[in-house]
Amino acid sequence: MATLNYKHLRYFWMVAKAGSIARASEQLHLTPQSISGQITAFEERLGVALFQRTGRRLVVTEAGQRILRYAEEIFALGDELLDVLHDAHAAQAPPFRVGIADSVPKQMAYRLVAPTLTLEAPVRLVCREGRLAPLLAELSVHHLDMVIADRPMPARYNVRAYSHLLGESRLTVMATPALLARFAGDFPRCLDEAPFLLPGEDVAVRVPLMQWFEAERLRPQIVGEFDDSALLKAFGGAGAGFFCAPSAVVPDVQAQYGVAAVGEIPGLTEQTYGITTERKLTHPAIVAISAATQPAGAVAPARKKRRGG
Repeated sequence: MATLNYKHLRYFWMVAKAGSIARASEQLHLTPQSISGQITAFEERLGVALFQRTGRRLVVTEAGQRILRYAEEIFALGDELLDVLHDAHAAQAPPFRVGIADSVPKQMAYRLVAPTLTLEAPVRLVCREGRLAPLLAELSVHHLDMVIADRPMPARYNVRAYSHLLGESRLTVMATPALLARFAGDFPRCLDEAPFLLPGEDVAVRVPLMQWFEAERLRPQIVGEFDDSALLKAFGGAGAGFFCAPSAVVPDVQAQYGVAAVGEIPGLTEQTYGITTERKLTHPAIVAISAATQPAGAVAPARKKRRGG
């Protein structure tokens, strides 16, 4: 029966992470010739090329990318095993892995996930942030227990998953006091021709926000577009432009970025969903998140919507 040479796998993993055999050899305290020979032997054993050379750079092939994903999981589990062996408490605290789409406001994400930190049976919270598509791919192979996003499960992805509405918040336009002084006037007319920071194309609220501008006959000057909500607020806090934030977290945004609320957009809301492979929630951490959602414009009572794959 064929077996996997884990030493070869680790050498491949290290080279892929380092970007070159020379850098990996320094980290492993081996000669480049030795590592090159081990990689060659590993490729011959697997029957696939793991790298291709582009100029002076080594680029991981498509087959190598597949193997790299498994290697990441294998060595992450190995590190976790060592943690468990050296920490008795960790053995009693299974990980709860949640992916958070970068379009979800960080303050909102914290409010939703915080109940998992006070469970009677503790879990070890592992947060992964990124674009929605890669997070859903990780969810589909059970590398994540839940994905928190600003939209339900998109129909274009062939993933069997279920969308659970966790929250809904109205939107408030915010700006620095200095910017407000420059563009004084009643809301929302003060936004006309004013610099504005727009959510990126991957953010669900972008289209309804643009439609609201059109309905109000507003022509703000779009000075930047951001998929990451935290980066957008950082630019807003620096005075680069007006921007939107969920009304539920306005006090947090004011305190963190030194900005002021300009006005709330009537009829426009931002929703937050928990996407899981469970139709009926059973994981204790996910149940705690769903149970702790609150109304009052911040987080509406949980309502579940199915999306079959």
